[in-house]
Amino acid sequence: MLENSYAQAASGGSGGGLTMILMMAGLMGLMYFMMIRPQQKRRKDAERMQSELGIGDEVVTIGGLHGVVAGHDDDTVTIEAHPEVFLRFARPAIARVVTRTEDADVAKTDEPAVPVETVDDTVVETKRASLDSKDVVKE
Repeated sequence: MLENSYAQAASGGSGGGLTMILMMAGLMGLMYFMMIRPQQKRRKDAERMQSELGIGDEVVTIGGLHGVVAGHDDDTVTIEAHPEVFLRFARPAIARVVTRTEDADVAKTDEPAVPVETVDDTVVETKRASLDSKDVVKE
């Protein structure tokens, strides 16, 4: 009788190892769906937003600088922070787009493009928005 209890304990012990492995696998699956997968989705959304930037979009950088996209290339974005003040940022530095404009709206304006030289001597063409008479502050 004592031998039977030892035999049952030995056979039941192997099932405990399988249960432990299944619990660990379940915990790893739960961690994937709760932590890793949402992070990958946020990263894809940020990359898509940065790749869809267009001239005239109002953006905010990761440092909190607000501006309007004046030009862009594969790796950088030129932002107009204030009239005639152009800053060049790496695309990943753009945190979010505040307002998006259609490229067709920018192309319809009759104003000539203003060339802006960047550090590597490439020229980025930008459109300058004209001030309406109602936008001018009169003292």
